[in-house]
Amino acid sequence: MADYIYTMEIRLTPDQLKGVNLVQDVARAAEFILYLTGGAIRDIISGFTIRDLDFTVQGNPLKLQKELEKAGAQIAGQDEDTRTLYLVLPGNVRAEIGMARSEQYEKVGRPPVITPASIQEDLRRRDFTVNAMALSLNEGSRGLLLDPFNGVADIEAKLLRILHNYAFVEDPSRLIRATRFSTRFHWPLEERTQQRYNAAKENNYIEHVSRSAVGHEIAQLAHEDDPLNVLKALEKEEWLKVLHPHWTSAKVDTNGLSQLMKTRQQMMDLGFTVDPSAAVMYFLTARLPDKDISDLRRVMPRKDLVEAWRDIEDHAKDLAKRLMGKEAATPSRTWNLLSSARPEMILFLAVTARQQTVAQKIKNFLTKWRDVKKRIPLPEMTELLITPQLPEYPKLANDVFMLLLDGKLRSRTETLKFLKPFAPPPPPPPPVPRRGRAKAAAAAASAAGAPVSAKKGKVKNVVASVPVASASAPATHAKSPDASRPTPRAVAPALQKKIAKSSKHAGKSPRRVGKPKKKRPLRHPSKPKKAAGKKAESRKR
Repeated sequence: MADYIYTMEIRLTPDQLKGVNLVQDVARAAEFILYLTGGAIRDIISGFTIRDLDFTVQGNPLKLQKELEKAGAQIAGQDEDTRTLYLVLPGNVRAEIGMARSEQYEKVGRPPVITPASIQEDLRRRDFTVNAMALSLNEGSRGLLLDPFNGVADIEAKLLRILHNYAFVEDPSRLIRATRFSTRFHWPLEERTQQRYNAAKENNYIEHVSRSAVGHEIAQLAHEDDPLNVLKALEKEEWLKVLHPHWTSAKVDTNGLSQLMKTRQQMMDLGFTVDPSAAVMYFLTARLPDKDISDLRRVMPRKDLVEAWRDIEDHAKDLAKRLMGKEAATPSRTWNLLSSARPEMILFLAVTARQQTVAQKIKNFLTKWRDVKKRIPLPEMTELLITPQLPEYPKLANDVFMLLLDGKLRSRTETLKFLKPFAPPPPPPPPVPRRGRAKAAAAAASAAGAPVSAKKGKVKNVVASVPVASASAPATHAKSPDASRPTPRAVAPALQKKIAKSSKHAGKSPRRVGKPKKKRPLRHPSKPKKAAGKKAESRKR
């Protein structure tokens, strides 16, 4: 169980992971059983880009609308028939929450009869095995992968396989989806699936495709990594005219679309989170008349994409006008203006700007000016104790960057001269430890080789062990390696006073310590005592 949760957490972007937690908390509070399903699971396991999040609940997700809005989600649309909510989660993450349902097709060309169902029945109604998987997000089973049709094996084999023989008959939009997936992933159709695909194409089942399915497939083109290649594949299979009869690859601004995708990758490498879907639709339909564009927008289910596509030119013109005015008169002002602008507008304007000044400012924002940050003397700032721990550090670093952009600081010397007044004072030196009298006496006794008591450093009876200079002879200093420390012979007079105070016989003068007496050698047992012999002779006399 835990392996799939770990895989999900490392594959999702931070914003997508926050979106999963948001939906999970709302569903848990409402006591809904929640699963992450469909394309999200396929892309997590396969390693492809995760475009959006698909959730399935056992219940009516429309009841969660108010709570989701309170949690920060935006409602981008809804489908009353299938009870599906289209969301934009914080961080510009696209998601949808659908009801676990079963679909029964009574006749070809008619919409299915939809009824609430369990998650197992919901997986049976799906298109391909690689999309018929679900990951539990519920307490007690969190991380459990449901894969009744062995979709993981088909992902490893890189095959697209339908769930049953009537898949293309029940929902002809799966013909378009099969072409789109095969082109995106470079996965072929499984042999039996290819046979069913050819039969459905020959029998012209595509004429029974529903209007909502057409709108969904149009919107999916906007989120492809290589939309032009997918559009040409649909055109080759004659599915593009199903999306719109006047739509062809000749209506696409191929140069603008190619430049858009390159600039998008450049911005992503710089750390921008960009949704190019509205700009992609702009270039895919650049040469279509306005009436045909309106028809395409009308059938698309996500109204947020429709509005962004419709307003993209107006927002871009407004940003270009601001870049030409006083608000962007200096490089630092231009940087602040573009930093606060929507990344989607910068992306679109970088490709479509007609004013040379606007195009150059955006180019500098994405390339040249970012190298200026490398001129900030970070090692010298650390030496001056100007570190991120200081509360004013972010503002100070930004001020230096702005001055460098405008050319008001031209060298490292000038930059350091500007920074020095903001350096905090150095910390005070640590206090010097002070030795007490008892510690001094203990140190002196230690130097003389005397044992020291554990209590308050008192010196024990060291009369016999400390040599003392004669009263008549002056004390002399012996040479020692440490000239600053007196030898024991020089310290001995001072020690005698300490010893006298700590002696048991206080008030009595201590015994003068002289040279120790020589010990007589021990008598051998076989030799007689000389003294005893002399006494015996005297008695005889």
